[in-house]
Amino acid sequence: MLQLNLSDAEIQHLNYERYYYPCPLVQKRMHAVYFKSMGMSNKAISVLTGLNRETVGYWVSIYLEYGFEALCQFNYGTNKSELETHAESILSSFTEQPPMSSNEAKSRIEALTGISRSPSQVQAFMKRHKLHYIKTGHIPAKADGIKQQQWVKDKLEPAIEEAQKGKCQLLFMDTAHFILEPFVCALWCAARLFIKASAGRNRINVLGVVNAITKEILTFNNTSYINAATIVSFFEKLRVHYGDMPVKIVLDNARYQHCKFVEEAAKTMGITLLFLPSYSPNLNIIERLWKFTKKKILYARYYETPAKFHLAITDFFQTVNQKHNDDLKNLLTLKFQFY
Repeated sequence: MLQLNLSDAEIQHLNYERYYYPCPLVQKRMHAVYFKSMGMSNKAISVLTGLNRETVGYWVSIYLEYGFEALCQFNYGTNKSELETHAESILSSFTEQPPMSSNEAKSRIEALTGISRSPSQVQAFMKRHKLHYIKTGHIPAKADGIKQQQWVKDKLEPAIEEAQKGKCQLLFMDTAHFILEPFVCALWCAARLFIKASAGRNRINVLGVVNAITKEILTFNNTSYINAATIVSFFEKLRVHYGDMPVKIVLDNARYQHCKFVEEAAKTMGITLLFLPSYSPNLNIIERLWKFTKKKILYARYYETPAKFHLAITDFFQTVNQKHNDDLKNLLTLKFQFY
């Protein structure tokens, strides 16, 4: 049987720490060693501390060999997964072609390394290496990130600075075509829901602008089409709305707005047009508004008639600044993602 012959200082130290050490598990170890120094048997110590008799003997021997600090150490979780030895090759493969599911990842790991693990174990491995199950996005194939960044630096940032100083009104403009059709989405529900699909095809066109600073939204709706004349008519309304303040509008290169008729009309009205680089929807903050609109008005919704559908869209834009002001401030920031 192990015997402990400790100094008074050691006993005093153990006696204090067994009550005040911040970890309860370590306190138990210190209780065991302290009671042993008092001459108690492992069996009696086991009853008092709740530790197994062999565990009592183990921690007493650890204290004798390595001292007080050894009682405070934790060595749990030091065993490494066998997959870790192949982590570099696995992650390289997954970076080149990300798996679509845990089952696919499991099969590819087994083919690559010969190691078979359950989907849950594979998922844990991927999470340890900062892989997350993320929905993919899409970008125009011809998008030029370098040109986009240069345009932001040369054209957009100076306009933003002027708008922030109150020297102009900076607007982001675009047209959305909302179609009467079911938009499916995920919902918290007891059973899967099926959204009715309306017969035929109906749409409403929304030409709109977002004020870069105030987030004010102004729109024009119709059910026919948007053309150059429509754009000029909308410019006239904007000119009246903003008075004599200089107006700058960020817009894409759609033919009906990037044409001589529109450019000359804008110049006459004192409106500066900042045409985006080709294939750059990520630089137009109003694109985020269109997605927000679909989420609020179209996802998992059924409209019995085109009239009800049109009314829902119209009412949404008429009250969006009042009802969703906080959402718009968070959504329509002047931060842009480049690809």
